[in-house]
Amino acid sequence: MSSHGKDKTGPVRDDEMKKELQGELKGGRGARVREERELQPAGEDQPAVGRSPNATLPGSTPPGMTREDVELRTELARHLGRGPFPADREKVIRALRDDNAPDALVDTAAHLPDDTQYGNVQDLLRGLGRA
Repeated sequence: MSSHGKDKTGPVRDDEMKKELQGELKGGRGARVREERELQPAGEDQPAVGRSPNATLPGSTPPGMTREDVELRTELARHLGRGPFPADREKVIRALRDDNAPDALVDTAAHLPDDTQYGNVQDLLRGLGRA
């Protein structure tokens, strides 16, 4: 025996089901019958979460770095990767241009001291006085 049409619902039944569930969905309580199936709150060891997606979490920036420093490090890492290191200023600028990095990022890299070899992106930030 086949049950092809047995579990199908139409638009009228969908509307009825929505009405039946409205109380549970809008209620200020859980919809689970058994307590162990309720979602658990965040534990004490979990970071505090803000409601704003643009807000920074406590501890999200390393000590001594601002949010802008972290964003600069992220952009440099995105465009440079691991490839050009160790590198001097000219090699970093060439790698940024080859990757079509924004002009502002290339201009920032132009402020690096020329007589230094950089082993990674963090060294670049130190060279810029940002870390």
